[in-house]
Amino acid sequence: MKKTVVERELQVNLVLSPERSVPVPARLTYRADDPYAVHITFHIGSDHPVDWTFARDLLVEGVFRPCGGGDVRVWPTKSGGRSVVLMALSSPDGDALLEASSAVVSGWLERTLKVVPPGSETEQLGIDDGLAELLSPTRTEDA
Repeated sequence: MKKTVVERELQVNLVLSPERSVPVPARLTYRADDPYAVHITFHIGSDHPVDWTFARDLLVEGVFRPCGGGDVRVWPTKSGGRSVVLMALSSPDGDALLEASSAVVSGWLERTLKVVPPGSETEQLGIDDGLAELLSPTRTEDA
C-alpha cells in the first residue's frame, strides 16, 4: 500500500460579507492510504487548527460545477476577475464560506489524481488482499 502524501500550503479567504474577507492560512492534504478523502486544515490563529475532511470527488466536481449538500458545498465562481472555488462548510460550531484560487486547488487535485487515479481507490485500500487473507483456509499445526 502506498504511503504517498500530497500537500499544498495555500491562503484561503474567509468571506465575512460580499465586501469583506479575511485571509486564512490553510493546508490541503491527500493521503494515498485514505484515497477517497481530502483534508483541509485551517490555521485560524488559535492553538488548535480547524480540520475538515470530505470526499475528493466532491472537490474535483466542485472546481467545475456546484455540488455537495449538507455540511459541505463547493462551487466555482469569479471574484475580482479571477477564478475561485467557494467552499461552504457547516458544523454545529457555525458556518464558514471560504474562497480559494481555482488554479491552486486544481493543480493540487491533479497531483492527487496522478498518485491515485479515479477508479483505483479500492486498490489503495488493500481490500482485495485483506479479503483473500480472511477467506483463505487456516493452517493448523499437528500437536
